Amino acid sequence: MRILITGAGGFVGQILAKKLAENPTIELILADVHKPPNPTPSNKVECISADLTDSKSRRDLLDKSPHVVYILHGIMSSGAEANLELGLQVNFDSVRALIDIIRQTSREIKVIFTSSCAVFGRAAVKDVATEIDIVPMPESSYGTQKLMIEYLINDYSRRGLIDGRVVRLPTVFVRAGSPTAAASSFVSGIVREPLHGQASELPVDPGIGIWLVSPRTLAHNLIHTMNIPAEDFGHFRTVLLPGYTATSGEILDALEKVAGKETRALVTERRDEVIERIVLSWPAKYDTSRARSLGYAEDVGLEQTILDFIGSIGK
Repeated sequence: MRILITGAGGFVGQILAKKLAENPTIELILADVHKPPNPTPSNKVECISADLTDSKSRRDLLDKSPHVVYILHGIMSSGAEANLELGLQVNFDSVRALIDIIRQTSREIKVIFTSSCAVFGRAAVKDVATEIDIVPMPESSYGTQKLMIEYLINDYSRRGLIDGRVVRLPTVFVRAGSPTAAASSFVSGIVREPLHGQASELPVDPGIGIWLVSPRTLAHNLIHTMNIPAEDFGHFRTVLLPGYTATSGEILDALEKVAGKETRALVTERRDEVIERIVLSWPAKYDTSRARSLGYAEDVGLEQTILDFIGSIGK
């Protein structure tokens, strides 16, 4: 099986590629605007620099005849809010163009698109968000762009043009590497930086709940998405992935329990109204019964996720 991952240089792309490469029957094509690293010891990995906003780059990637395409590339939430034109170009135009090539190439290609809980908008959710009972009202350009692609993939799948699967991701915690342009970047930063002995800032009210998923569980569930029979999705191809709600205060409590008061003391509160407004536009609680019915795995929780991250440092 040959699998293409766009946006493969990002954290999610790297953990997904590493997990997929454990299967010796899989060949990977990793593409990003800058040539992504190969996070695996496998020689069945091709790493390519490809600008997905360029038509030739898109065509060249699909000419490699992948059986599965994971669409992970995009401009993150704060970046898309700051630059509307760039967000539209990358998050909507390039994805739509890529999917159009796929539907014209082969109806057998599975298309897995990573969407976001930002599609909901907190004003749309009085209590608990679900993918089938809530009318999404995104309160950011990023959420709007993701939702437009969700609808497109559902329609193309309804018409039998592609085998599309959409997964709405919680905030990934803890992300390794450098901070990103995501409004949620601080969630990992208030753990990652202190564990490296560096100061970090908390830009939002520590009582705001955020929907989280660990890298371990996310990688497992992204691969599970590929293996679900198409007919099990029914007429609606969108699934809200399992996660759990935690506040920044609870994250810091878990950090202190695992790594001590001195580590927690490296985090200071410095409110950023722009980031807090975006974070407040995301619902905090979700019902993932649809995901459970499709066999997705539940998460491991705050303390275990922090311990997993500590174990990965220096590897």
